[in-house]
Amino acid sequence: MSTSASPSTPRRTRLTPERERELFTAVVDLVREHGYEALTMDAVAARTKASKATLYRQWESKPKLVATALRHLAGAPPEVDTGSLAEDLRRMVRDLITHATEDTALLNGLAHAVTKDAELWQALHDLHIRPGLELLDTVVGRAVERGELAADNPANDYIVHLILGALGTRKLVENKDVDAEYMEGYLRAVVFPALGIA
Repeated sequence: MSTSASPSTPRRTRLTPERERELFTAVVDLVREHGYEALTMDAVAARTKASKATLYRQWESKPKLVATALRHLAGAPPEVDTGSLAEDLRRMVRDLITHATEDTALLNGLAHAVTKDAELWQALHDLHIRPGLELLDTVVGRAVERGELAADNPANDYIVHLILGALGTRKLVENKDVDAEYMEGYLRAVVFPALGIA
């Protein structure tokens, strides 16, 4: 009796890590450019010079392909430890500004879809939200240990909301992009006073 896979069983073709990264990068770029709803497997196949059959064999569906691409491209945020909470927050904000255009395009491209697809939301959270929250928790924890920040300050739970709110709303309110000067003023006027630091 033959031990080969039955004709009805899809056989996964092993892609090299380099080829996978190229494909996943193209998928995320297409989401940034056109949005998730407009993304098609045909467009991915054309951009990556892959067959649509291969894409379906590997990932089964568009949601699984996009979610896998997001997870694959996730990277840890850079380590921040200046010895000062104010300087740590400044450095984190500078990094956010550096990636703001790229990240905003991706978030906008997925904004509607993630409300209906838990797998996509989890992948987006893993890529963009959770690593930053973990880094912020570490930064805040060190500041508390140094005696620089009161552990029971109620503003501690809202630092991320304060910072991301400023990054996300300036364009809406003023039709201006966030830059380093704006965020430095915002940190000094809003975030630092709330935390009781200079």
